[in-house]
Amino acid sequence: MQVLKGYPQKCIFEQPILTNYMNIAEIAAYLLSILILVPTAASISRFDQWWIRDFDFPRLQISILILAVLIYSAVAFDFSSIWEIIMIVLLALSFLYQSVKIYPYTFFSSKQVKMYHGQDVERQISILVSNVLTTNTRYDKLIQIIIRENPDLVLTLESDKTWEKELQAIEEEYPYTVKIPLKNLYGMHLYSKLELEDIDIKYLISKEIPSIHGKVKLRTGEKINIHCLHPKPPSPSEDDTSTNRDAELLLVGKSIDGDNSTLVFGDLNDVAWSRTTKLFLQLSGLLDPRIGRGFYNTFHAEYPIFRWPLDHVFHSSDFMLLKLKRLEKMGSDHFPMFIKLVYQPENENANKEFEEPEAEEEEWVEEKIEKGKNSEAH
Repeated sequence: MQVLKGYPQKCIFEQPILTNYMNIAEIAAYLLSILILVPTAASISRFDQWWIRDFDFPRLQISILILAVLIYSAVAFDFSSIWEIIMIVLLALSFLYQSVKIYPYTFFSSKQVKMYHGQDVERQISILVSNVLTTNTRYDKLIQIIIRENPDLVLTLESDKTWEKELQAIEEEYPYTVKIPLKNLYGMHLYSKLELEDIDIKYLISKEIPSIHGKVKLRTGEKINIHCLHPKPPSPSEDDTSTNRDAELLLVGKSIDGDNSTLVFGDLNDVAWSRTTKLFLQLSGLLDPRIGRGFYNTFHAEYPIFRWPLDHVFHSSDFMLLKLKRLEKMGSDHFPMFIKLVYQPENENANKEFEEPEAEEEEWVEEKIEKGKNSEAH
């Protein structure tokens, strides 16, 4: 190698090395930006393939990744190209889109359901929802939680004959029961201290997926409509699309009369901020007590980085909140959820309600329901 006199060897290579480094950094920024924009593009779309709709779930995680790529790109780009400016703008808009979706479930948002501070004990009702995981054998953990929390209603999901047998231990305290033991991961058991009436087990979309509908009588004798749901999720092992899940949720939402007191609870296999759940709430007029209070992520119990809220309790505006909490692990891939409400029809206006769905959205609802019914028929 020939070294020119009067020029240090490092000067010959320093500039090319720096140039190559910057080029690599810019290329990496472009690739990362394009990659991280995919989840937002998928969420905005109306395609219902499972791999597209699953991008609706980890919005918090996606937001953090977008922000990281945005900062990296702002440092890597020299903004000599219009495409770099476009990429930064798209990343910023994508971050804003994701943030707006999850914002209502942060402490910065106003609370949709007001806390109750009175003494009306007779009108209180508490619910524990637990997807037990069929293969989970820690029956004792759930029973201990039930004894400690002492809920009025217990709903178990994925419960089979074995779980039914083990949960006989609580039946003395919970004399009213609805039992649907199944081996297909969609078994469902409802245990109640309060009297149940007009119970109807329905298979709304699929012959494999049951749901429980009826009334529960409060200690005052007042009756509340209840709907217990566990639709099939969009996933490669369950359902290729979200159509059946969406159809079941929207069908129930349409059936709910906003003038009647209602509770809907279960593992809905959908996140609180999805388009489908938002439409479900608009159609039904129900409220989400988590708004303004936090995410209350219930799945996946074993992976803290990958968690989102799949287990829900929604209620009509004539209820106020006493307690809401996610409970500890009990061997399942879901955390149990616990809520205590008080029926207060005279304070109905204290709670903030959702707006009505737009005409275009109502057309989409009808299309989804029709597609769900047709898919099962074929």
